[in-house]
Amino acid sequence: MIGRGMMFLLLFMASPVSAQERAEVLLETTEGNIRIALYNETPLHRDNFLKVVGMQLYDSLLFHRVIKDFMVQSGDLNSKHAKPGVLLGTGELDYTTEAEFRLPQLFHRRGAVAAARESDKVNPERRSGACQFYIVWGKLWDDRRLAKVQERLDTLTNGSVKITPEMAEVYKTVGGTPHLDGQYTVFGEVIEGLEVVDRIQQVAVDKNDRPQQDIRILRATITKNPFAPAPKPAKKKQNSRRKQKK
Repeated sequence: MIGRGMMFLLLFMASPVSAQERAEVLLETTEGNIRIALYNETPLHRDNFLKVVGMQLYDSLLFHRVIKDFMVQSGDLNSKHAKPGVLLGTGELDYTTEAEFRLPQLFHRRGAVAAARESDKVNPERRSGACQFYIVWGKLWDDRRLAKVQERLDTLTNGSVKITPEMAEVYKTVGGTPHLDGQYTVFGEVIEGLEVVDRIQQVAVDKNDRPQQDIRILRATITKNPFAPAPKPAKKKQNSRRKQKK
């Protein structure tokens, strides 16, 4: 059996994106800090997430939906002042983002950050919501169960989504939620604080998967953004002293 510390090491080693310059966001939560790196391969989602963070919309929002061995979700704008027990999940901004599926490079491995969205019935293009997102926890898979997932994906995606041997190895050794691949856009990954995600995904929840004790994003900040426009150089002050007449 793989120990929890070794699993975190495997997760880091299995990171699907090379060490290029990436924007990073820090989520300071009531359970600890989570640092997220955003993928350049999904520029629409990257830029949108940075915009929403910059608007400070995530500050004080709850993790309103938590399912053990699956994922933790936040970003509901109605959760900031929600009373205990109130059903959440509908608070969103008034626009969506075009899906950016980047398989087999970006998939629902443990620690992946992905955009929530409305169901296929009302959203057949699988466009992402503007601000709700989730962090994958998932579970470990074996070949038999992955084969069952592949059958389901073939039905849902008309055979367009395939679990490659490399993806399967990650799902078997690190964990994740393969049944979501090709249906929800993965746009980032947790690079620090996965143990915080682990704590959150284990908390007690009510019948609507809302934690019984509120877990909150205290503050979300952009800690690194190589895509931010360079600051304009300061204008030189003109000498306002008038020449004295002799």
